Amino acid sequence: MSHIARLLITCPDRPGIVSAVTTFLYTHGANIIDLDQHSTDPEGGTFFLRLEFHAPVLDMSRTALETAFGEVVGERFGMDWRLSYADDVKTVAVLASRQDHCLMELLWRYSRKELPCRIAAVISNHPDVQKSVESFGAPFFHVPVTDGDMEKAEATMLEIVRDADLVVLARYMRVLSGNFVSAFPDRIINIHHSFLPAFVGADPYRQAHDKGVKLIGATAHYVTAELDAGPIIEQDTARVNHRFGVADLKTTGSDLERTVLARAVTWHLQDRVIVHGNKTVVFR
Repeated sequence: MSHIARLLITCPDRPGIVSAVTTFLYTHGANIIDLDQHSTDPEGGTFFLRLEFHAPVLDMSRTALETAFGEVVGERFGMDWRLSYADDVKTVAVLASRQDHCLMELLWRYSRKELPCRIAAVISNHPDVQKSVESFGAPFFHVPVTDGDMEKAEATMLEIVRDADLVVLARYMRVLSGNFVSAFPDRIINIHHSFLPAFVGADPYRQAHDKGVKLIGATAHYVTAELDAGPIIEQDTARVNHRFGVADLKTTGSDLERTVLARAVTWHLQDRVIVHGNKTVVFR
């Protein structure tokens, strides 16, 4: 992985973009191993591209390559772009509460090296999961929250997660302030136990049961200042029927929550997600 790099691009669509990008990389000794692209409209649309290349012998440093790409290709096409490297392991902080199914799924995949990251902290407002977290070798921090004390708790959490590349809300049952969210733009992923935009807010399984739904779902999304309204990364559903009570819906939904969140986190860590407005383009 030490020679793998990933390039993400967003720009106005026009002819010649792919040619310019691939020619530039070829010229500097890179071998393209994966390329995916999407245009919202071939005439006047927005163009998105994700590209992976292998470059064991670049003819310049990483910094020089990025500068040259910006000057030769990026500026020419008005690109919003970023280049990352697979061996720059991202640091992740996980926030959780008492319900631990999503947290345990992430830690289990992490222990199997299925999540390309380093979990630097697990923070919970309850101490219940401490032993489980530490059994996976992850640092645990108990940051209690009482009514009217969220600002103090957030200040403590910000000190712990300040350098994290990604914050994951694994069923963290507190609403984060705009101040906290703004510190990690497009870098906080939440799992909502509902198929958004339906049943936002608290107790969505009760809401779903009251509506007599035949499908329930889970949604992983980036967190914004507006509650449960950030760009959606991944969703999944399961079929239910009139025999399902609220407890049955929660049991079925828990399975959806853990897998949907794990997929979204994995794709983010693999640089597969481009945020565009309140939507995402996910190359998978």
